[in-house]
Amino acid sequence: MPGASSGRQPARRDRILTTSDLRAHGLSERAIRTLVNAGQLLRVRRGQYLIAGTPACIVEATRLGGRLDCVSLLREAGVFVAGSAPLHIQITNGSSRLPTRPSHVIAHWRDTAADRCSPIAPWIEALAQACRCQDPRSAIATLDSAWHLGFVDEADLREVFARLPLRYRALQGLLDRRSESGTETLMRLLLRTLGCDIRVQQRIPGVGRVDFVVDGWLIIECDSEAHHSGWEAARRDRRRDLAAAALGYTTIRPIAEDILHHRDELTAVLRTILDRPHMRGEARR
Repeated sequence: MPGASSGRQPARRDRILTTSDLRAHGLSERAIRTLVNAGQLLRVRRGQYLIAGTPACIVEATRLGGRLDCVSLLREAGVFVAGSAPLHIQITNGSSRLPTRPSHVIAHWRDTAADRCSPIAPWIEALAQACRCQDPRSAIATLDSAWHLGFVDEADLREVFARLPLRYRALQGLLDRRSESGTETLMRLLLRTLGCDIRVQQRIPGVGRVDFVVDGWLIIECDSEAHHSGWEAARRDRRRDLAAAALGYTTIRPIAEDILHHRDELTAVLRTILDRPHMRGEARR
């Protein structure tokens, strides 16, 4: 993806084809019309086309004279973003003769390093914009996700923060690429507010790797429907919990809905659990 110096690139159709491009490949105007009528080419604007199968969000962004950007681009690529935000697009300063944008579209007007034929914003620009459009905890979870998935490296993240106001620099020290999901990042940040000893992605003999070990005795696994559905997964998790209990650990599994939407209630419950005097101390080994 433009702007990312390393890492995996998201699956996408990444070029707007112009009439000149298609003619250069030997297609006549009649052949172009035939491909459009057959649904193999999508005419998005006058003289501009996208290949059939391009994601709908990219098609809409292009039809509006912009590029897919911010949380919309990240979600399309599989990076964690909180909530279901409306369509975000980048529009280059000075652009004119644009169609009327629907009310659900958020436009970010800025100059860009993107190629003029790219229907998506550069990766680093999109991440920086997503930090501005989310609350700090969600921004950290988004950056963790992009880092964990390999879309960016440490140098790329430094460039992201270089594009942001100084007040965002405090977030940089809170990033952790070991978080395997946005809910894990949000749980880690929640636990920090409780002053716990937190071990991330800890491996326990006889149990395996767990999301968190807190204060030496409490295992927290951040379950989600996407990754913990079906009886086979439930059976595996219950066997792991029994093995952990035999070693002196207690396991709890907060659901993603509570981590994302009921943070205060979950914090209160965790504080109660961790404050029990008879539960403090190291787990038996």
